[in-house]
Amino acid sequence: MNTQKKYSVNNMLLAFIAVLVVIGLVALAGFFLLSTPDEIIMGQAEATQVRISGKVPGRIESYRFSEGDKVMSGDTLVFLDTPDVTAKLQQAEAARLAAEALSAKASKGARAQEVTGAYEMLQKAKAGLDIAEKSYRRIQNLYDQGVMSAQKRDEAEANYQSMAATEKAAQSQYEMAKEGARYEDKLAAEAMVKQAKGAVAEVESYINERALISPIDGEVAERFPQVGELVGTGAPIMNIVDLNDIWITFSVREDLLNDIKIGAEIKGIIPALQSKEVGMKVYYMKDMGTYAAWKATKATGQFDAKTFEVRARPVEKVSGLRPGMSVIIKR
Repeated sequence: MNTQKKYSVNNMLLAFIAVLVVIGLVALAGFFLLSTPDEIIMGQAEATQVRISGKVPGRIESYRFSEGDKVMSGDTLVFLDTPDVTAKLQQAEAARLAAEALSAKASKGARAQEVTGAYEMLQKAKAGLDIAEKSYRRIQNLYDQGVMSAQKRDEAEANYQSMAATEKAAQSQYEMAKEGARYEDKLAAEAMVKQAKGAVAEVESYINERALISPIDGEVAERFPQVGELVGTGAPIMNIVDLNDIWITFSVREDLLNDIKIGAEIKGIIPALQSKEVGMKVYYMKDMGTYAAWKATKATGQFDAKTFEVRARPVEKVSGLRPGMSVIIKR
């Protein structure tokens, strides 16, 4: 009888312990299953990229660097074949030479033969004026003495005045020949020379665009056309990425922005670098607009959670960090 009671008590004790274990397991499972999981904010590393393109159309003649190569500022990246620009340079040079010749002609004035001819005509006019003046004075004296008619005196006076006008005209022609072109014509010729030189300088600047150089230190990220392909004005030829100017871009729901402010330092991990933890400083924050709402909560009487674009730079340079790598923030 006692043995049966002892056995019954042991069974009850075991059942009680089993119930406690089950309750504990259920409570533990409920704790893990019902607890709020960590909020994960995904970001991506980005870097400054410079697009290399030409001002003039041409064909890809050769590349000096391949994708993945390191380049320095000032390195020549690609050569273009631009025969049309070379032809335009020849035309501009010819126009410049012609303008310079016209300017030299205007500055130098008339030819020596023209100046000599004008001088001889002036001397001839002066000789004629001298004879006409002497003839007029003789006839005037005879007229005063009453031995010459008024008609003859008037004819001599008219001839004298005519020769005086001829002498003045010859003097003007001679001075014009010595002076050369008018001042305004000289200015116009000089302006044409400047215009022609400007056209040459413009075409030469296009010639310099045959060799495209890198404006920054970086790495060749992409090459677009192949050697021999035709590219137009402004068409992208290469992309250079600046690995020294990297930032992280996050898309953050506004209810997770409590500790994320401009100037704040945040922590993140980089899975590609063995989950390395990095410190970052926020420097940019902007609403991405209503199109980027995360969830609609108006049905519960609350609001739509908008998304903000947040950018942060690593506090210290992270070795191995490249554009496109993911960066995770746990909240």
